Amino acid sequence: MRMKKIFAAICAASFLLTGCGSDGGGAEKKDSQATIIKLGMISHLNASEKQMEEYLFKVQEKSRAKVVNHVPVFFDNLALMQSGLQAGKVDVMSTYDCVGDYLMANNDEFEKVNDDWIKGLADNFCFAVRDEDTALKAALDKAIDEMKSDGTLDKLINEYINVRDKEKTPPKVEIPHFEGADTIKVGVTGDLPPLDLILPDNSPAGFNTALLAEIAKRSGKNIEPVQIDSGARAAALAEGHIDVVFWAIVPVGEFLPADIDQPAGVELSTPYFHDEIIHLKLKS
Repeated sequence: MRMKKIFAAICAASFLLTGCGSDGGGAEKKDSQATIIKLGMISHLNASEKQMEEYLFKVQEKSRAKVVNHVPVFFDNLALMQSGLQAGKVDVMSTYDCVGDYLMANNDEFEKVNDDWIKGLADNFCFAVRDEDTALKAALDKAIDEMKSDGTLDKLINEYINVRDKEKTPPKVEIPHFEGADTIKVGVTGDLPPLDLILPDNSPAGFNTALLAEIAKRSGKNIEPVQIDSGARAAALAEGHIDVVFWAIVPVGEFLPADIDQPAGVELSTPYFHDEIIHLKLKS
């Protein structure tokens, strides 16, 4: 199935809202002579680069790791962040374990950083819908819960993430079509392979698309993947260009605002996948 592409005319930067205020306590404790590492990160909706810097500093303090001043540099998508790393704009970049494995298998320039202080930090993946679409959220939750119970979800995770040949691009996924059924438009960015992936021929692939195919089978609804820019996900959902978008829930702790990555007017489904955060760098 080919995807209808929305050319995002809305500047993603307009959705990088100012989040909850930082108390700035960590700034006074920082060692101005400490090593500074520029850390590439995907932009957060409701937290600034400065707020993320304070958060990272406090996480290191709490973990009793040797404190290094990580200075976040936000990017709107994974491709821009990789380019930033390769061009020396950042020293390391933050991503997920499965995405790191995919990138390293397809580019021998990259290697993992042994950062003990981030071990255990992880995000949960879910669907985001408009808060008025309660029936749609309930249907997604039901399908996810059924797949957890009958083992289908674990099977898909193994097939597309855990035990797949990491040097091979995941195959195209066919999503079934039901004549006359309602259509649900789902935003796909292609920005987190092998989770969210778009092939060179503009076809959807990867774990998330396989998950959509299974949900279509169970719900009897037509699911239409719509290609969107990563930074415009919130805008596309709010303005009705799409009905659903994949979302990651940042672990909320004592240093993070509860809405760090949840847009206003959005409800999140039951999580369907969990992955740890890792750092990548260029090989020396």
